[in-house]
Amino acid sequence: MSARSPVTWTETEQTCSARWRSEWGSPPPVRITIADDSLTADAAFRLACEGTALLWRGDFQNARQLLNAMARRVDRHPPKPGASPAESFHFHRQTQSRRARILGLLLVALEDDYEIRLRRAPDLRLACTEAYGPGEERSLVSLRELLGLIGAHEWRKNGIMIPALGDRIHPHYGVFSPIRSEYVGLVADAPLPPCALAFDIGTGTGVLAAVLARRGVAHIVATDQDPRALICARENLTRLGFTDRVEVVQADLFPEGKAPLVVCNPPWVPARPTSPIEQSIYDPESRMLSAFLKGLAAHLEPGGEGWLLLSDLAEQLELRTRAELLALFEQAGLMVIGKTDVRPSHPRTFDQADPLRAARAAEMTSLWRLGVR
Repeated sequence: MSARSPVTWTETEQTCSARWRSEWGSPPPVRITIADDSLTADAAFRLACEGTALLWRGDFQNARQLLNAMARRVDRHPPKPGASPAESFHFHRQTQSRRARILGLLLVALEDDYEIRLRRAPDLRLACTEAYGPGEERSLVSLRELLGLIGAHEWRKNGIMIPALGDRIHPHYGVFSPIRSEYVGLVADAPLPPCALAFDIGTGTGVLAAVLARRGVAHIVATDQDPRALICARENLTRLGFTDRVEVVQADLFPEGKAPLVVCNPPWVPARPTSPIEQSIYDPESRMLSAFLKGLAAHLEPGGEGWLLLSDLAEQLELRTRAELLALFEQAGLMVIGKTDVRPSHPRTFDQADPLRAARAAEMTSLWRLGVR
């Protein structure tokens, strides 16, 4: 069954149905029971661990408190340390998956216009429309996912200040937010080769295309294959006043033709994503990285440069070696012209409770300047 399959349950001795909605790709629940303010956190946690979904009919704010209480119970069992960084990473991902599965079973009903008919429920119709599109029919959604929509709506409304732009970027739901601004700074500061044209591969919010335009590149072709990213990038670039210099096109990696500068910030961890937003972080078997490198030489003008922005977290976790990365360069007929490093400063770098803190503390983000051999 897909993440839009119908689900049924019994309520007041009647059979009810609604569309199952999960942007995270979670399967529809098999068993659903009605829950309200009388349900204890221990009972809710036990039912969720057994695979029973809880359709909430009580106070909305009490549901949020219940979700937090269930999370505390899940977190009593942190991932065990592995014999290697790679094993610790896999244990961490397994724990995250179990946590998401259990907490995702506290459900809320959305009416066909996204109204939530619960006491003290906020009006989330705009946030839902931004994420899901126009309302069509009654649906059930995980409260945890719904709260994520609230956060995404706030990011979109308020934006993220980008020092290299002197302005804000407004990410949309499901599009990677440039909160790790160190990679943006690398593009802003790297020696810019003479170029009137540049390609921004996997543009996302359009932030790197905007930085290149700010630096004076006359024409940038920004590509992405995600419809949400394309809309997001176009809106950001319009607001920043770069529509006459940046062309946003739907493409799987490269547009047609060649450019003297091609920039790409691919996912940096070779592992399977478990939600759409994780596709900007996790790249199974380094597929996007490999495809970009294999196609780069054919899309560079003579003497041109490819700028690869990549964290070495995969190397710190022993999921990929530096030798394997350099071998990918060589196999693609590329050579390293230069490399600039910066140490990330995001909050997880300093989180002592993070089971991957040692790897994060050693992490470096690099801008690899690549040319054709």
